[in-house]
Amino acid sequence: MIEEVSPPHERLVALDVFRGMTVASMLLVNNPGSWSAIYPPLEHAAWHGWTPTDLIFPFFLFIVGITTHLSLTRRAESGASERAIVGRILRRGGLIVLVGLLLNAFPFTPLTRITEIRIPGVLQRIGVCYIAAALLARNRSLIGRIGIVTVLLLGYWAVMTVIAPPGQQLPTLDRPSDTLAAYVDRLLLDGHLWKSSKTWDPEGPLSTIPAIGTCILGMIAGQWIKQKMPLESRINGLFAVGSLGLLLGSIWDWVFPINKNLWTSSYVLFTAGMACVVLATCLWLVDVRKSRWWATPFLAFGTNPLIVFVGSGMMARLIYTVMVVPFRGGEAPIQRVLFETAFAPWLTPKNASLLFALVFVTVWWGILEPLRRKGLVWKV
Repeated sequence: MIEEVSPPHERLVALDVFRGMTVASMLLVNNPGSWSAIYPPLEHAAWHGWTPTDLIFPFFLFIVGITTHLSLTRRAESGASERAIVGRILRRGGLIVLVGLLLNAFPFTPLTRITEIRIPGVLQRIGVCYIAAALLARNRSLIGRIGIVTVLLLGYWAVMTVIAPPGQQLPTLDRPSDTLAAYVDRLLLDGHLWKSSKTWDPEGPLSTIPAIGTCILGMIAGQWIKQKMPLESRINGLFAVGSLGLLLGSIWDWVFPINKNLWTSSYVLFTAGMACVVLATCLWLVDVRKSRWWATPFLAFGTNPLIVFVGSGMMARLIYTVMVVPFRGGEAPIQRVLFETAFAPWLTPKNASLLFALVFVTVWWGILEPLRRKGLVWKV
């Protein structure tokens, strides 16, 4: 028989597994041996559309929403005051944003890394979405939360498809630099955008609005997961709602294309639906079938996501660009030397690149697993 309700403060193992899978996937796609030799599923979609890689960031935000609901509920039940809860939300979100900015500036030399710092970023978006979602939705009913998400997604759709940026006759979604989101990016953050895109930023201010919806949808999922009903019923509900989200997102894609860089409303529904399906699958395998042998390696990544994100980002910055050594009559980053001497000579380019990424993931598992066994977790 399946348990009717889990203990109120039990840590959800399946959630840690889901988060760990997401973190490990992030390391895999962010650290190839060569950026010119990558299997298509491990690359982002060029613009409209999606690949498995485009699921990673929204999965993060969805999980943030789940844990936000669970942690704020526990604090309220423990008797924390309204002022203390709001203070905690603002402090935690602000620290996440600060860590993201410091990571963007690392290693802080040359001076332009600070004076021309990229202000948006993944951690910055997570911090802002956490604050906004927590303050907007924490005391709301299910209907209230759905209402907020509906307003955010429909409002963003209207703004992006009705309002043309200054200097353009009609709004467009097809040219990255000519969208309204790109105009707002340049208006507010010119000189501090992602260097690869230059005229727009994938984590810009306007596209952060629907990302808040992703986080609130995660809060709704967290609210559902903690319902006092058989676990099997909760899993079935996640499968059903997730499938509905996939369907609605795919239909909306016809008129408002699924696009990670713009974080379109169709992308929000589609990726949240996929997150529900993946989480439900993890819950069924881990907590119903008790099949955990495959999940154990992911727990190390899932219990310490902030260490992994910051540490791997610093490591990648060092070995890919900062630390150079003599190589073949010149100088080259350590990563290139390792790749071209230990991986590239005996494998095809894409397989060598993939193996390098897998080794990077394995190295971080070796760092994180002892921390998990000792119960050491870095939180802000």
